[in-house]
Amino acid sequence: MAVLQALPVPVPARLTDLAAYHAARHPGAIALRFEGRSIRYASLHQRQLALAAWLHQQGVVAGDRVAWLGLNHADQVALLLALAQVGAVLVPLNFRLAPPEWDAVLADCTPRWVLHDAHWQDAAQALAQRHGLAAHAVQALDGNAADAPAAGDDETRPVLLVYTSGTTGAPKGAVHTQLSLRANMAIAAAVQRLTPADTVVTVLPLFHVGGLCIQTLPALSAGAQVVLHARFDAAATLASFMQDRPTLTLLVPAVMKALLDHPGWASADLSSLRAVWAGSSTLPQALVDAFHARGLPVCNVYGATETGPFSIALDERHALTHPGSCGWPAPGVQVRLGNPVDGVGELLVRGPNVVQHYWPQRPAVDAEGWFHSGDLARQAADGSYSVVGRAKDMIISGGENIYPAEIENALAAHPDVAECAVLGVADARWGEAVVAAVVPRPGCRLDTEALQGHLQQRVARYKLPRRYVTLDALPKTALGKVQKSLLLKAVQ
Repeated sequence: MAVLQALPVPVPARLTDLAAYHAARHPGAIALRFEGRSIRYASLHQRQLALAAWLHQQGVVAGDRVAWLGLNHADQVALLLALAQVGAVLVPLNFRLAPPEWDAVLADCTPRWVLHDAHWQDAAQALAQRHGLAAHAVQALDGNAADAPAAGDDETRPVLLVYTSGTTGAPKGAVHTQLSLRANMAIAAAVQRLTPADTVVTVLPLFHVGGLCIQTLPALSAGAQVVLHARFDAAATLASFMQDRPTLTLLVPAVMKALLDHPGWASADLSSLRAVWAGSSTLPQALVDAFHARGLPVCNVYGATETGPFSIALDERHALTHPGSCGWPAPGVQVRLGNPVDGVGELLVRGPNVVQHYWPQRPAVDAEGWFHSGDLARQAADGSYSVVGRAKDMIISGGENIYPAEIENALAAHPDVAECAVLGVADARWGEAVVAAVVPRPGCRLDTEALQGHLQQRVARYKLPRRYVTLDALPKTALGKVQKSLLLKAVQ
């Protein structure tokens, strides 16, 4: 049975020691490259101390929350380390949300301040004013590093509060402790075989655990270099691949598609990359094939805001042989299927990187420590897992269980399909009927007979959609997840 083979990667003993640890071992090593600046580990440590001193002088104490509204920024990393030093909590706000959604987050976690970058200054000031708070530009914050408080030894303290995307209701704040973050860093760094020789390009937003915790923090924990982009831009990303010569990067399907559609994709020099990692439970095979055609293995990470997120992974050794799989449990992480029926059950995850509570003290796991993901999966004979859909999205038609992800993956392989989503609608005869919502590629007119013929070669007859609906776009959350509750209203 194949399993993930992880190399031991030395990481700092504490989150607060991360920058100093590598500054001492690799003098002159670059931690971050951001907006034309090269920030060495020693400089990152000094910035951490300066911010910690300022926070301490302003009366921030252990347990306080500090919200951040901004694009990706080098100071966001330093701020996380500084807050860990004083025992406080970073609350990164999703800049793609609407102001009322920010209001809901602030009402829930009641932060001390709102910190921001220059780009989001006006919105941050207005947000803070609505809640009677002060807002500060992070680049203006500076304290005497010598006045920074000593880091506490209690790593069970919360340090990062990340709100879920809210596809099933009101967002919930997942409470990550210093201990769970460090466990996730060690697991992710080991599976990805990160070393100080690596360079990682980060284009995904740091307000989510995908952008922050799959590669960025693990790379820094291993002493590697992170090329941090303020936000994703296809042309800038391809240029970075050629100029910065990264060894790894992390993408999501929407970003992969944007790169493939860019006119510079075919001629881009990607030879420095040993792999592309993707943060997605399921990946359209057409996207994977296009990257493989350029000689780039597409590795996959399965996880959730609550699981670190590094919990199941398809590494470089298996990327070409296990299409559609999300791989094996990461070292130190336990995974099982809950209440399996015909080999399909809910993914349950337990490990040191899994959060135990939602803010403030609502349990995130069951009495035995298992996080119930709500995702349905199968386990193959070799121990690998494949996600087939969300439990709430499973369709029961004529007594048969139908998993939308299986049909979506097959449908997405059609050359005229840009995006698609499959869902069940009430049906007097079948209980539920399968409906496919399809966004055509530009310039294409969808032929439903051709789509049906395409699917007939790939899925069982009872899984075929009984109706197709053409849409200009699929309703999505700020993190790009299809909102099937809204989609259902659009197709009925």
